[in-house]
Amino acid sequence: MMAEEEQANAELLVGGMANAGAVFRRGALVERPAPRAARALHVHLLALKEQGFDAAPTPVRLTADGREQLTFIPGDVALPPFPRWVMTETALRSVGSLLRRLHDASAAISIGIGDGWARDLADPAGGTMLCHNDVCPDNVVFRDGLAFALIDFDMAAPGRPLWDVAMTARYWVPMLDPASAATVYPEGLDAPARLRILADSYGLSLQDRAELPGVIEQATQTCRDFVADRVAGGDPVYVRALTDRGGWERWDRMQAWQFAHRETFTNTLLG
Repeated sequence: MMAEEEQANAELLVGGMANAGAVFRRGALVERPAPRAARALHVHLLALKEQGFDAAPTPVRLTADGREQLTFIPGDVALPPFPRWVMTETALRSVGSLLRRLHDASAAISIGIGDGWARDLADPAGGTMLCHNDVCPDNVVFRDGLAFALIDFDMAAPGRPLWDVAMTARYWVPMLDPASAATVYPEGLDAPARLRILADSYGLSLQDRAELPGVIEQATQTCRDFVADRVAGGDPVYVRALTDRGGWERWDRMQAWQFAHRETFTNTLLG
């Protein structure tokens, strides 16, 4: 851990679940628990810079006590309940464009399949490009109402670009039934229209558009399995979150809603 005098001069950064209370800013640096694949991830983040993608933190070093230091990216990060400014159509388009920029840069970088990447939210189909897998509002830095940078690559793993788009759609459309969405999102969000905006701003192909609703359903099940594993292991953060957000009935309702509206989503994406 950081020395007591360093902690006294550090600013606790709020947000997130897994690392809540363990991420600090000290001037131009952020210090946080290092993910298992930190060494490979740092190499990848530096390679992104070489590819011209400057919208991610720059790794500085790994500490002897299992933490990592990265550059701090100033800007606005929305936390739940999400304010309306982060859910505008303009903000959504900027998220899709930023994700495409990340993928274009990542596609040019070779990755080691055996580098210890997190499997929790990874694409079950696998892939040769490193996906972020957790592009939620908490992990996007905004400036002047536009998505400026992506942070927290802890869940990054090899996969298909479409999988990352599906994961992103879950949070930014959002792909939630109205009752679930109302707990943390502004009212009046048109899910089919917003899914189309995300696909358009990303530049998704017709084939991927046709597959996207089904991949979103698959991604939702993967996220449910992730939560179930944490709850079964007694993780207090996930146990509390599951209870506070409606338990497994919320997941049942969400998944039934996605399945019931698959045709509507497909028609809107292709129309």
